[in-house]
Amino acid sequence: MSLAELRPEVVVVAAFAYLLPREVLEVPRLGCLNVHPSLLPRHRGPSPVAAALLRGDAETGVSIMLMDEGLDTGPVLSQESRSISETDTTGGLTEALSEMGARLLCSTLWKWIEGDLVPRPQDEALATSSELIRAKDAGLDWSLPAVELWRQVRAYHPWPGCYTAWGGKRLKILSGRPLQGWQRGDVGRVVELPATSALRIGVVTGEGLLGLGEVQLEGKRQVSAEEFVRGHGDFIGSSLMT
Repeated sequence: MSLAELRPEVVVVAAFAYLLPREVLEVPRLGCLNVHPSLLPRHRGPSPVAAALLRGDAETGVSIMLMDEGLDTGPVLSQESRSISETDTTGGLTEALSEMGARLLCSTLWKWIEGDLVPRPQDEALATSSELIRAKDAGLDWSLPAVELWRQVRAYHPWPGCYTAWGGKRLKILSGRPLQGWQRGDVGRVVELPATSALRIGVVTGEGLLGLGEVQLEGKRQVSAEEFVRGHGDFIGSSLMT
């Protein structure tokens, strides 16, 4: 049975990676709605949650939009925002926004059916786009500032997971924090931090240190950086490859 034969009043999609053609968009009387995890027109495209983290946004949210033939360009029916914390990752934030989106959709859908909402066109001057994430995007370039690397670690968690090379193997950096004011050294050098530091192991970057939280060596389990050093004493002072 075709969609037209079903005669839907409205169609709702979420986490949908394809553009709907005009012949589909015109089938439901009340149009096709999309639940998009960003505050449109910011971060259109396939990876809006990761994009918000990569760009250091202070907040994100969910938009319910009326779909047109463009990529996330249709008018917005409703939005809800939330702040982004320093511990948010793409995995955790996606889950939170999914729950927010479900609640917002329920309230929006009834208002839309009752005719109580007026679609608001997006401001094209404020539009930004997100790109499809690839596994190779998660390789860490230690010449970048620690803040940028920290954002990447959070944005690419849990997939593909940020990584570097050590001892001929891939070493995943699963969590960390940028540290400013520490003595600089060769980019990529692993250093031990003072006992007063919350994180005891850091890596010299192009600007500041990236303190390491959880790491995972290829073929091994996830451990804290401190535990990793206890089993690999030659880690301190070594250089990580970009």
